[in-house]
Amino acid sequence: MAKFACPGRQAASVMKELQGDTLRSIGTVRNYEQALTRVAEFLQSNKLDDLRSLTPEKAVAYLEIRGQEVGQKSLDMERQAIQSMMQNVTNKLAPAEKLPVVKSEQAQILSSRAYTVDQVKIITAAQAEKNAFSTQIAYAAGLRAHELLTIARSNEQAPDARPALDTKFEGRDGVIYTVTGKGGLTRNVLLPASLAIQLENRRLGEVRTAVDRGVFYQQRYDLAGGNRWSSSFSTASQRALGWSTGAHGVRHSYAQERMSELQKSGMTRDVALETVSQEMGHFRPEITETYLR
Repeated sequence: MAKFACPGRQAASVMKELQGDTLRSIGTVRNYEQALTRVAEFLQSNKLDDLRSLTPEKAVAYLEIRGQEVGQKSLDMERQAIQSMMQNVTNKLAPAEKLPVVKSEQAQILSSRAYTVDQVKIITAAQAEKNAFSTQIAYAAGLRAHELLTIARSNEQAPDARPALDTKFEGRDGVIYTVTGKGGLTRNVLLPASLAIQLENRRLGEVRTAVDRGVFYQQRYDLAGGNRWSSSFSTASQRALGWSTGAHGVRHSYAQERMSELQKSGMTRDVALETVSQEMGHFRPEITETYLR
């Protein structure tokens, strides 16, 4: 494997070329260098390329992952720093080209709260059948709204090669599928056999393209997902319970229920947290911690 300079040096090298004609503000130079150092640290810790090798596609994937940890202001700063590097140093973007704005997920994570199993049943009873089934799947597997649109059999959409503990899905039975989450990471998820049977009854004759918030997904099952399903969930929750913390709450439910299951089985908290983190498609267990409040 190629050996790259430390993250700080990689960022400083880029900023040396940006400072002056392109960037004149000392404050902006400092902020961009800090931002690019964080990007280089991520690339290094995940054994990816160096900073200058970053492509627009990989930059968007990074920003989607980073958006789980930082607010919109910090995320925008990192996007602008990467964009400036690509426009003026690495030429991965033309001068007029821009990286798409990625929405931070942090506020959504912090504002959501877990739903109990009884509350989820009440919500599904208040939804149309198609939306209700998607709620059951999202709750059972801890899915994000858009991931419902990406469900595939494991033999037709393989998971990415990521570190995985033997404890993944320990104590649960079912059928393995895959979904594609933040940063384009495809991971295994486990569905109870009863839901898998119902899912297969919704199998499409051919793959179709679904669009959610301007992003295209290859959909293999007739499922509600994305913003439409999320809105349906919030509306049903408000109508049935008198309140809603959003569809993301089912991911909180999954995290908390799985942590409880695994720790009751005798697993240490650290191993349980790493296990749940991998099941949910988080890059670091610290992100999963925010779901346990």
